[in-house]
Amino acid sequence: MNHILIIGFVWPEPNSTAAGQRMLHLIQLFLSQNWKVSFTSAASYSDKSIDLNTFGVTTFSTEINNNVFDNQIKELNPDIVVFDRYITEEQFGWKVSKHCPNALKILNTEDLHCLRKVRQEAFKNNSIFDVKRLFQSDIAKREIASIYRCDLSLMISDYELSLLQEHFKIDDSLLFYLPFLFDPIKEENKQNWPNYENRQHFVTIGNFKHEPNWNSVQYLKETIWPLIKKELPKAELHIYGAYPPTKANMLHAPKEGFLVKGWAKSASAIMSQARVCLAPLRFGAGIKGKLAEAMLNGTPSVTTNLGAEGMLGSESDWNGFITDDPDSFAKASIHLYNNKEVWKQSQQNGIEIINTRFQKEQFYTSFISTILALQNNQTEHRDNNFIGSMLQHHFLRSTEFMSRWIEEKNNKTQI
Repeated sequence: MNHILIIGFVWPEPNSTAAGQRMLHLIQLFLSQNWKVSFTSAASYSDKSIDLNTFGVTTFSTEINNNVFDNQIKELNPDIVVFDRYITEEQFGWKVSKHCPNALKILNTEDLHCLRKVRQEAFKNNSIFDVKRLFQSDIAKREIASIYRCDLSLMISDYELSLLQEHFKIDDSLLFYLPFLFDPIKEENKQNWPNYENRQHFVTIGNFKHEPNWNSVQYLKETIWPLIKKELPKAELHIYGAYPPTKANMLHAPKEGFLVKGWAKSASAIMSQARVCLAPLRFGAGIKGKLAEAMLNGTPSVTTNLGAEGMLGSESDWNGFITDDPDSFAKASIHLYNNKEVWKQSQQNGIEIINTRFQKEQFYTSFISTILALQNNQTEHRDNNFIGSMLQHHFLRSTEFMSRWIEEKNNKTQI
């Protein structure tokens, strides 16, 4: 039986973020194999953090630049270590390599942070995103180095998988496509959904700490919602999301039907009551939890090409409409809201997307088989990854001495 240690960037919040849902899916996958799972993080708990102990996961807190983690990792001696995002690998990866050199190292990317960041910079500069810009990105250099230092990196988006393979020339053996993992939507699920007539209003949802979500809300407020409201004067747009800042709450305008609701205890409950989900995302990366949540609850959506990225294959039509033009976005939203037959077909499209692209049974076996194969051929696998070995050698030395200096500095400060 494998013992897996997950080092979290934060304590998972599956009711607040898509990243939290993703982490819970991974944990459930490992537990389904009867593997022992431990979880640690240097972050603080929040009132929205899920209690992993109820799932049978052993949890403990740790610290950055402190030898407390050295003692913890030596005592646990895990077979596999999962780093939640490249930043966590930078902070703890060298210690894992030093104290547990035989542990398989897996990087859970969530999304490519460098892609999200460069797209955001292009948007703010009012310029067109070009993949070539990634090669000048410091974050890209850090993130790609982290991928090379690990034995396997999990990619949630097939677009990002192709980007790494085609543009960064990363070998297939270092990457594994593992998108959202859901149970199939069955006819009985569909029968329990509120129908077209029993739904009303529009909805959007997303953690306000995530810049693409906040920008999307601003875009709705300033440009898209006034166009929709003009044609549908009785309609409302309900905006949900954890950690809304004061500037977001200030957008609350009941007379305009623009209602900032804040955190939703159950995204599923609020999504299933809405008639249409709006997600006019203009930059970002990964695949979008809000759009998957809409499909899982039979709620058609209108989004941008970037919003649908990594979610739509050639085998299915979108769960509504995809457009980058604000006028077309508003018209598509109104049409979807008013036309029952178009709405019903869009709902069915969403069912097909979930059932063909995001079935957990489709990925469980191949993922576990890949892990076991890597464990059985670890020496050969690492020998074939010379760039990773080289980066690991220099990174371990430089990071170890820097961390030791910080630890010593902290100890002197405490004295």
